[in-house]
Amino acid sequence: MTELDPGARRAILESCDALREESVRLLERLVRCPSTLGNEASALNEMARIYEGLGLAPQRVPVEVEKLRAHPGFSPPLVSYDGRDNVVAVHRPRSATGRSLVLQGHVDVVPEGAADEWTTPPYEPAIRNGRMYGRGAGDMKAGIISYVTAFRALKEAGLQPAAEVQMHAVIEEECSGNGALACMVAMPPCQAAIIPEPGPGLPAMYSAEVGVVWAFVTVTGRPAHVRDKQAGVNAIEAAMAIWSRFEAYEREMNRAEHIHASFRGVNHPVNVNLGTFDGGEWNSSVATRARLGLRVGVMVGNSADRVRADIERIVDAARDDAALKGAKVTVEFRGFHADPCVFDMEAPIVKLAMRSYAEVTGGDLRQYPATGLTDGRFFQLYQGTPVACFGPDAQEIHGIDESVGLDSMHDITRSIALTMAEWCGVEALS
Repeated sequence: MTELDPGARRAILESCDALREESVRLLERLVRCPSTLGNEASALNEMARIYEGLGLAPQRVPVEVEKLRAHPGFSPPLVSYDGRDNVVAVHRPRSATGRSLVLQGHVDVVPEGAADEWTTPPYEPAIRNGRMYGRGAGDMKAGIISYVTAFRALKEAGLQPAAEVQMHAVIEEECSGNGALACMVAMPPCQAAIIPEPGPGLPAMYSAEVGVVWAFVTVTGRPAHVRDKQAGVNAIEAAMAIWSRFEAYEREMNRAEHIHASFRGVNHPVNVNLGTFDGGEWNSSVATRARLGLRVGVMVGNSADRVRADIERIVDAARDDAALKGAKVTVEFRGFHADPCVFDMEAPIVKLAMRSYAEVTGGDLRQYPATGLTDGRFFQLYQGTPVACFGPDAQEIHGIDESVGLDSMHDITRSIALTMAEWCGVEALS
Protein backbone atom coordinates (compact mmCIF):
# COMPACT_ATOMS: atom_id res chain seq x y z
CA MET A 1 0.00 0.00 0.00
CA THR A 2 1.75 3.13 -1.28
CA GLU A 3 1.18 6.36 0.61
CA LEU A 4 -0.79 8.93 -1.34
CA ASP A 5 1.10 11.82 -2.88
CA PRO A 6 0.46 15.05 -0.88
CA GLY A 7 -0.61 16.91 -4.00
CA ALA A 8 -3.12 14.22 -4.92
CA ARG A 9 -4.37 14.15 -1.35
CA ARG A 10 -4.94 17.89 -1.35
CA ALA A 11 -6.67 17.79 -4.74
CA ILE A 12 -9.03 15.00 -3.62
CA LEU A 13 -10.02 16.84 -0.45
CA GLU A 14 -10.60 20.05 -2.37
CA SER A 15 -12.83 18.14 -4.79
CA CYS A 16 -14.81 16.71 -1.87
CA ASP A 17 -15.35 20.24 -0.59
CA ALA A 18 -16.44 21.46 -4.02
CA LEU A 19 -18.97 18.62 -4.29
CA ARG A 20 -20.48 19.11 -0.85
CA GLU A 21 -23.62 20.97 -1.91
CA GLU A 22 -24.22 18.59 -4.79
CA SER A 23 -24.01 15.65 -2.36
CA VAL A 24 -26.75 17.24 -0.24
CA ARG A 25 -28.97 17.55 -3.32
CA LEU A 26 -28.30 13.89 -4.19
CA LEU A 27 -29.26 12.86 -0.67
CA GLU A 28 -32.50 14.83 -0.93
CA ARG A 29 -33.38 12.97 -4.12
CA LEU A 30 -32.71 9.60 -2.52
CA VAL A 31 -34.62 10.40 0.69
CA ARG A 32 -37.67 11.32 -1.39
CA CYS A 33 -37.85 7.66 -2.49
CA PRO A 34 -40.20 5.85 -0.03
CA SER A 35 -38.16 2.65 -0.26
CA THR A 36 -39.84 0.46 2.34
CA LEU A 37 -39.94 -3.32 1.91
CA GLY A 38 -41.32 -4.16 -1.53
CA ASN A 39 -41.22 -0.52 -2.65
CA GLU A 40 -37.52 -0.06 -3.32
CA ALA A 41 -37.79 0.40 -7.10
CA SER A 42 -37.69 4.21 -7.01
CA ALA A 43 -34.51 4.23 -4.93
CA LEU A 44 -32.89 1.53 -7.07
CA ASN A 45 -33.68 3.49 -10.22
CA GLU A 46 -32.23 6.61 -8.60
CA MET A 47 -29.04 4.70 -7.79
CA ALA A 48 -28.80 3.54 -11.40
CA ARG A 49 -28.98 7.19 -12.50
CA ILE A 50 -26.35 8.18 -9.93
CA TYR A 51 -23.97 5.45 -11.12
CA GLU A 52 -24.50 6.53 -14.72
CA GLY A 53 -23.58 10.06 -13.63
CA LEU A 54 -20.22 8.67 -12.50
CA GLY A 55 -19.62 7.29 -15.98
CA LEU A 56 -20.31 3.73 -14.85
CA ALA A 57 -22.70 1.21 -16.36
CA PRO A 58 -25.27 0.03 -13.78
CA GLN A 59 -26.22 -3.63 -13.83
CA ARG A 60 -29.10 -5.36 -12.07
CA VAL A 61 -28.44 -8.27 -9.73
CA PRO A 62 -31.58 -10.25 -8.85
CA VAL A 63 -32.14 -12.16 -5.62
CA GLU A 64 -32.65 -15.71 -6.89
CA VAL A 65 -33.99 -17.67 -3.95
CA GLU A 66 -33.33 -21.14 -5.34
CA LYS A 67 -29.68 -20.28 -6.00
CA LEU A 68 -29.17 -18.81 -2.52
CA ARG A 69 -31.30 -21.09 -0.37
CA ALA A 70 -28.46 -23.43 0.55
CA HIS A 71 -26.07 -20.60 1.47
CA PRO A 72 -25.48 -20.34 5.24
CA GLY A 73 -26.14 -16.59 5.10
CA PHE A 74 -29.56 -16.90 3.46
CA SER A 75 -32.71 -15.82 5.32
CA PRO A 76 -36.29 -16.91 4.49
CA PRO A 77 -37.87 -14.08 2.46
CA LEU A 78 -40.91 -12.05 3.45
CA VAL A 79 -42.14 -10.93 -0.01
CA SER A 80 -41.48 -11.65 -3.68
CA TYR A 81 -38.28 -10.34 -5.28
CA ASP A 82 -39.93 -9.53 -8.61
CA GLY A 83 -39.04 -6.02 -9.79
CA ARG A 84 -36.63 -5.42 -6.91
CA ASP A 85 -33.21 -6.22 -8.38
CA ASN A 86 -30.16 -4.77 -6.64
CA VAL A 87 -28.04 -2.31 -8.62
CA VAL A 88 -24.28 -2.71 -9.03
CA ALA A 89 -21.68 -0.65 -10.89
CA VAL A 90 -18.02 -1.52 -11.43
CA HIS A 91 -15.02 0.73 -12.08
CA ARG A 92 -12.10 -1.00 -13.80
CA PRO A 93 -8.74 0.79 -14.12
CA ARG A 94 -6.46 0.85 -17.15
CA SER A 95 -3.81 -0.93 -15.10
CA ALA A 96 -4.77 -2.77 -11.91
CA THR A 97 -1.86 -1.96 -9.63
CA GLY A 98 -3.76 -1.41 -6.37
CA ARG A 99 -6.14 -3.32 -4.13
CA SER A 100 -9.75 -3.90 -5.08
CA LEU A 101 -12.61 -2.52 -3.01
CA VAL A 102 -16.37 -2.87 -2.50
CA LEU A 103 -18.40 0.20 -1.53
CA GLN A 104 -21.79 -1.04 -0.34
CA GLY A 105 -24.99 0.37 1.11
CA HIS A 106 -28.67 -0.48 1.45
CA VAL A 107 -31.46 1.62 -0.06
CA ASP A 108 -34.31 0.01 1.91
CA VAL A 109 -35.81 1.83 4.88
CA VAL A 110 -38.08 0.81 7.73
CA PRO A 111 -41.70 2.10 7.83
CA GLU A 112 -42.07 5.68 9.01
CA GLY A 113 -44.46 4.80 11.84
CA ALA A 114 -46.88 7.53 12.82
CA ALA A 115 -46.24 10.02 10.01
CA ASP A 116 -48.36 12.66 11.80
CA GLU A 117 -45.79 12.65 14.64
CA TRP A 118 -42.99 13.84 12.35
CA THR A 119 -42.11 17.54 12.42
CA THR A 120 -41.93 17.46 8.63
CA PRO A 121 -43.19 14.64 6.36
CA PRO A 122 -40.83 11.64 6.43
CA TYR A 123 -40.21 11.56 2.67
CA GLU A 124 -39.92 15.32 2.22
CA PRO A 125 -36.31 15.95 3.27
CA ALA A 126 -35.89 19.05 5.43
CA ILE A 127 -32.70 20.70 6.69
CA ARG A 128 -32.70 22.20 10.16
CA ASN A 129 -29.65 23.25 12.16
CA GLY A 130 -27.21 21.41 9.91
CA ARG A 131 -29.15 18.14 9.87
CA MET A 132 -31.25 16.57 7.15
CA TYR A 133 -34.48 15.00 8.40
CA GLY A 134 -36.28 12.19 6.62
CA ARG A 135 -36.79 8.46 6.76
CA GLY A 136 -33.60 6.76 5.65
CA ALA A 137 -31.54 9.95 5.69
CA GLY A 138 -29.25 8.44 8.30
CA ASP A 139 -29.93 4.74 7.86
CA MET A 140 -28.27 4.67 5.44
CA LYS A 141 -28.78 6.86 2.40
CA ALA A 142 -26.27 9.48 3.59
CA GLY A 143 -23.60 6.78 3.70
CA ILE A 144 -24.37 5.78 0.13
CA ILE A 145 -24.08 9.38 -1.03
CA SER A 146 -20.77 9.63 0.84
CA TYR A 147 -19.20 6.75 -1.08
CA VAL A 148 -20.62 7.96 -4.39
CA THR A 149 -19.30 11.48 -3.79
CA ALA A 150 -15.92 10.13 -2.68
CA PHE A 151 -15.57 8.30 -5.99
CA ARG A 152 -16.68 11.39 -7.88
CA ALA A 153 -14.12 13.51 -6.00
CA LEU A 154 -11.25 11.42 -7.34
CA LYS A 155 -12.48 12.01 -10.88
CA GLU A 156 -12.88 15.73 -10.29
CA ALA A 157 -9.26 15.73 -9.12
CA GLY A 158 -8.22 14.16 -12.43
CA LEU A 159 -7.68 10.73 -10.91
CA GLN A 160 -9.34 7.32 -10.68
CA PRO A 161 -8.72 4.24 -8.54
CA ALA A 162 -5.95 2.00 -9.85
CA ALA A 163 -7.92 -1.10 -8.91
CA GLU A 164 -11.39 -2.50 -9.39
CA VAL A 165 -14.04 -0.71 -7.33
CA GLN A 166 -17.48 -2.29 -7.03
CA MET A 167 -20.47 -0.29 -5.84
CA HIS A 168 -23.44 -2.27 -4.50
CA ALA A 169 -26.84 -0.68 -3.82
CA VAL A 170 -28.82 -3.42 -2.11
CA ILE A 171 -32.24 -4.21 -0.67
CA GLU A 172 -33.42 -5.91 2.54
CA GLU A 173 -30.64 -5.01 4.93
CA GLU A 174 -33.46 -4.23 7.36
CA CYS A 175 -35.09 -7.66 7.25
CA SER A 176 -32.93 -10.38 5.67
CA GLY A 177 -29.72 -9.23 4.05
CA ASN A 178 -30.52 -11.30 0.98
CA GLY A 179 -29.80 -8.35 -1.31
CA ALA A 180 -26.24 -8.06 -0.04
CA LEU A 181 -25.82 -11.83 -0.20
CA ALA A 182 -27.00 -11.95 -3.82
CA CYS A 183 -24.53 -9.24 -4.86
CA MET A 184 -21.63 -10.78 -2.96
CA VAL A 185 -22.24 -14.17 -4.58
CA ALA A 186 -22.73 -12.71 -8.07
CA MET A 187 -19.63 -10.50 -8.09
CA PRO A 188 -15.95 -11.48 -7.96
CA PRO A 189 -14.44 -11.07 -4.48
CA CYS A 190 -12.60 -7.87 -3.67
CA GLN A 191 -9.80 -7.40 -1.15
CA ALA A 192 -11.78 -5.17 1.22
CA ALA A 193 -15.20 -3.61 1.76
CA ILE A 194 -16.37 -0.27 3.13
CA ILE A 195 -19.96 -0.02 4.40
CA PRO A 196 -20.82 3.49 5.66
CA GLU A 197 -23.57 2.49 8.11
CA PRO A 198 -24.43 5.03 10.83
CA GLY A 199 -22.89 4.48 14.21
CA PRO A 200 -24.27 4.96 17.73
CA GLY A 201 -24.67 8.75 17.44
CA LEU A 202 -20.93 9.37 17.70
CA PRO A 203 -17.93 8.62 15.46
CA ALA A 204 -17.42 4.86 15.53
CA MET A 205 -16.11 1.82 13.65
CA TYR A 206 -18.16 -1.36 14.02
CA SER A 207 -16.07 -3.94 15.88
CA ALA A 208 -18.74 -6.61 16.33
CA GLU A 209 -22.46 -7.10 15.84
CA VAL A 210 -25.14 -9.43 17.15
CA GLY A 211 -27.07 -11.83 14.95
CA VAL A 212 -30.84 -11.77 14.62
CA VAL A 213 -33.67 -14.28 14.14
CA TRP A 214 -37.17 -13.23 13.18
CA ALA A 215 -40.14 -15.39 14.18
CA PHE A 216 -43.92 -15.10 13.91
CA VAL A 217 -45.97 -16.88 16.57
CA THR A 218 -49.67 -17.38 15.79
CA VAL A 219 -52.17 -18.35 18.48
CA THR A 220 -55.67 -19.56 17.60
CA GLY A 221 -58.06 -19.62 20.53
CA ARG A 222 -61.75 -20.38 20.86
CA PRO A 223 -64.09 -17.42 20.21
CA ALA A 224 -67.18 -16.77 22.31
CA HIS A 225 -69.61 -14.00 23.12
CA VAL A 226 -68.32 -11.90 25.96
CA ARG A 227 -71.31 -12.98 28.11
CA ASP A 228 -69.83 -16.51 27.94
CA LYS A 229 -66.24 -15.33 28.26
CA GLN A 230 -65.17 -18.25 30.44
CA ALA A 231 -66.21 -20.70 27.72
CA GLY A 232 -63.72 -19.19 25.25
CA VAL A 233 -59.94 -19.17 24.94
CA ASN A 234 -58.70 -15.64 24.34
CA ALA A 235 -55.93 -15.72 21.74
CA ILE A 236 -54.62 -12.30 22.76
CA GLU A 237 -54.23 -13.31 26.40
CA ALA A 238 -52.59 -16.56 25.31
CA ALA A 239 -50.20 -14.70 23.03
CA MET A 240 -49.15 -12.39 25.86
CA ALA A 241 -48.46 -15.41 28.05
CA ILE A 242 -46.04 -16.59 25.36
CA TRP A 243 -44.47 -13.13 25.18
CA SER A 244 -43.78 -13.21 28.92
CA ARG A 245 -41.63 -16.29 28.35
CA PHE A 246 -39.57 -14.41 25.77
CA GLU A 247 -39.04 -11.61 28.26
CA ALA A 248 -37.62 -14.19 30.66
CA TYR A 249 -35.41 -15.56 27.88
CA GLU A 250 -34.08 -12.06 27.20
CA ARG A 251 -33.12 -11.66 30.84
CA GLU A 252 -31.35 -15.01 30.79
CA MET A 253 -29.41 -14.24 27.59
CA ASN A 254 -28.10 -11.00 29.13
CA ARG A 255 -26.55 -12.75 32.10
CA ALA A 256 -22.80 -12.11 32.24
CA GLU A 257 -21.85 -15.70 31.47
CA HIS A 258 -23.61 -15.50 28.10
CA ILE A 259 -21.93 -12.26 26.94
CA HIS A 260 -18.96 -12.56 24.59
CA ALA A 261 -15.80 -10.62 25.39
CA SER A 262 -16.35 -8.36 22.37
CA PHE A 263 -19.50 -7.00 24.11
CA ARG A 264 -18.17 -6.66 27.64
CA GLY A 265 -19.24 -3.33 29.08
CA VAL A 266 -22.25 -3.04 26.76
CA ASN A 267 -25.48 -2.71 28.72
CA HIS A 268 -28.11 -5.27 27.70
CA PRO A 269 -26.64 -6.33 24.34
CA VAL A 270 -29.14 -9.11 23.56
CA ASN A 271 -32.52 -7.59 22.78
CA VAL A 272 -35.76 -9.46 22.15
CA ASN A 273 -38.38 -7.22 20.60
CA LEU A 274 -42.13 -7.59 20.15
CA GLY A 275 -42.19 -5.59 16.93
CA THR A 276 -45.64 -6.36 15.52
CA PHE A 277 -48.90 -7.61 17.01
CA ASP A 278 -52.18 -8.47 15.34
CA GLY A 279 -55.14 -9.87 17.19
CA GLY A 280 -58.83 -10.04 17.81
CA GLU A 281 -61.79 -8.93 15.76
CA TRP A 282 -64.41 -7.38 18.05
CA ASN A 283 -64.42 -5.69 21.47
CA SER A 284 -67.33 -7.82 22.64
CA SER A 285 -65.94 -11.15 21.38
CA VAL A 286 -63.30 -13.40 22.88
CA ALA A 287 -60.40 -13.05 20.44
CA THR A 288 -60.01 -15.87 17.95
CA ARG A 289 -56.48 -15.29 16.72
CA ALA A 290 -53.37 -13.27 17.55
CA ARG A 291 -49.92 -13.05 16.02
CA LEU A 292 -46.65 -11.91 17.56
CA GLY A 293 -43.80 -10.67 15.34
CA LEU A 294 -40.54 -11.21 17.24
CA ARG A 295 -36.95 -10.12 16.72
CA VAL A 296 -34.53 -12.17 18.84
CA GLY A 297 -30.88 -11.14 19.21
CA VAL A 298 -28.04 -13.64 18.89
CA MET A 299 -24.87 -13.07 20.93
CA VAL A 300 -21.41 -13.79 19.52
CA GLY A 301 -20.61 -17.39 20.44
CA ASN A 302 -24.22 -18.39 19.89
CA SER A 303 -25.76 -19.06 16.47
CA ALA A 304 -28.95 -18.32 14.58
CA ASP A 305 -29.64 -22.06 14.35
CA ARG A 306 -29.46 -22.49 18.12
CA VAL A 307 -31.61 -19.42 18.77
CA ARG A 308 -34.22 -20.71 16.34
CA ALA A 309 -34.26 -23.96 18.36
CA ASP A 310 -34.63 -21.88 21.55
CA ILE A 311 -37.65 -20.10 20.07
CA GLU A 312 -39.27 -23.40 19.13
CA ARG A 313 -38.59 -24.73 22.63
CA ILE A 314 -40.07 -21.65 24.32
CA VAL A 315 -43.22 -21.80 22.21
CA ASP A 316 -43.60 -25.53 22.81
CA ALA A 317 -43.21 -25.11 26.58
CA ALA A 318 -45.78 -22.31 26.64
CA ARG A 319 -48.50 -24.72 25.58
CA ASP A 320 -48.69 -25.82 29.20
CA ASP A 321 -49.68 -22.32 30.40
CA ALA A 322 -53.22 -22.07 31.73
CA ALA A 323 -53.97 -19.23 29.30
CA LEU A 324 -53.20 -21.53 26.36
CA LYS A 325 -55.35 -24.50 27.33
CA GLY A 326 -57.32 -25.35 24.24
CA ALA A 327 -55.39 -22.97 22.01
CA LYS A 328 -53.45 -23.90 18.87
CA VAL A 329 -49.98 -22.41 18.48
CA THR A 330 -47.75 -22.30 15.43
CA VAL A 331 -44.40 -20.63 14.80
CA GLU A 332 -43.04 -19.52 11.43
CA PHE A 333 -39.58 -18.22 10.58
CA ARG A 334 -39.30 -15.56 7.88
CA GLY A 335 -36.89 -12.67 7.64
CA PHE A 336 -33.59 -12.57 9.48
CA HIS A 337 -31.74 -15.80 10.17
CA ALA A 338 -28.42 -14.05 10.74
CA ASP A 339 -25.36 -15.11 12.67
CA PRO A 340 -23.36 -12.66 14.80
CA CYS A 341 -20.00 -11.37 13.64
CA VAL A 342 -16.72 -9.98 14.99
CA PHE A 343 -14.82 -7.69 12.62
CA ASP A 344 -11.05 -7.64 12.36
CA MET A 345 -9.97 -4.35 13.88
CA GLU A 346 -6.35 -5.05 12.85
CA ALA A 347 -7.24 -5.40 9.16
CA PRO A 348 -5.32 -2.91 6.98
CA ILE A 349 -8.54 -1.44 5.52
CA VAL A 350 -9.85 -0.75 9.03
CA LYS A 351 -6.62 0.87 10.22
CA LEU A 352 -6.38 2.93 7.03
CA ALA A 353 -9.98 4.13 7.36
CA MET A 354 -9.43 5.09 10.98
CA ARG A 355 -6.26 6.97 10.06
CA SER A 356 -8.01 8.77 7.19
CA TYR A 357 -10.88 9.79 9.47
CA ALA A 358 -8.45 11.14 12.06
CA GLU A 359 -6.64 13.11 9.37
CA VAL A 360 -9.73 14.86 8.00
CA THR A 361 -11.51 15.47 11.33
CA GLY A 362 -8.84 15.60 14.01
CA GLY A 363 -10.90 13.05 15.97
CA ASP A 364 -10.98 9.29 16.37
CA LEU A 365 -13.40 6.51 15.54
CA ARG A 366 -14.17 4.51 18.68
CA GLN A 367 -14.73 0.76 18.43
CA TYR A 368 -18.42 -0.04 18.46
CA PRO A 369 -19.87 -3.48 19.31
CA ALA A 370 -23.35 -3.10 17.84
CA THR A 371 -26.53 -4.51 19.33
CA GLY A 372 -27.97 -4.44 15.80
CA LEU A 373 -26.53 -5.86 12.61
CA THR A 374 -25.28 -4.81 9.18
CA ASP A 375 -24.56 -6.40 5.81
CA GLY A 376 -20.90 -6.44 6.79
CA ARG A 377 -21.35 -9.93 8.23
CA PHE A 378 -21.59 -11.49 4.77
CA PHE A 379 -18.16 -10.30 3.69
CA GLN A 380 -16.52 -11.17 7.02
CA LEU A 381 -18.16 -14.53 7.72
CA TYR A 382 -18.59 -16.06 4.28
CA GLN A 383 -15.87 -14.51 2.13
CA GLY A 384 -13.12 -13.63 4.59
CA THR A 385 -13.12 -10.08 3.23
CA PRO A 386 -12.14 -7.46 5.82
CA VAL A 387 -14.78 -4.78 6.40
CA ALA A 388 -14.52 -1.17 7.52
CA CYS A 389 -18.03 -0.30 8.68
CA PHE A 390 -18.34 3.34 9.72
CA GLY A 391 -20.70 6.12 8.75
CA PRO A 392 -22.24 9.51 9.43
CA ASP A 393 -23.82 10.74 12.64
CA ALA A 394 -27.46 9.61 12.49
CA GLN A 395 -30.09 10.15 15.14
CA GLU A 396 -33.53 8.59 15.71
CA ILE A 397 -32.98 5.86 13.13
CA HIS A 398 -36.12 3.65 13.01
CA GLY A 399 -37.81 6.40 15.04
CA ILE A 400 -39.62 9.70 14.57
CA ASP A 401 -37.68 12.59 12.97
CA GLU A 402 -34.74 10.50 11.80
CA SER A 403 -31.85 12.74 10.77
CA VAL A 404 -28.22 12.84 9.69
CA GLY A 405 -25.62 15.49 10.39
CA LEU A 406 -24.47 17.04 7.11
CA ASP A 407 -21.04 17.98 8.51
CA SER A 408 -20.62 14.37 9.55
CA MET A 409 -21.66 13.12 6.11
CA HIS A 410 -19.00 15.36 4.59
CA ASP A 411 -16.40 14.00 7.03
CA ILE A 412 -17.27 10.45 5.98
CA THR A 413 -17.09 11.41 2.30
CA ARG A 414 -13.60 12.84 2.74
CA SER A 415 -12.50 9.84 4.84
CA ILE A 416 -13.71 7.34 2.24
CA ALA A 417 -12.11 9.32 -0.58
CA LEU A 418 -8.68 9.24 1.06
CA THR A 419 -9.08 5.61 2.10
CA MET A 420 -10.08 4.56 -1.42
CA ALA A 421 -7.27 6.52 -3.02
CA GLU A 422 -4.61 5.02 -0.77
CA TRP A 423 -6.07 1.50 -0.72
CA CYS A 424 -6.63 1.23 -4.46
CA GLY A 425 -3.86 3.57 -5.58
CA VAL A 426 -4.64 6.17 -8.22
CA GLU A 427 -3.95 6.70 -11.88
CA ALA A 428 -4.56 9.71 -14.08
CA LEU A 429 -7.84 9.83 -15.97
CA SER A 430 -7.35 8.79 -19.56
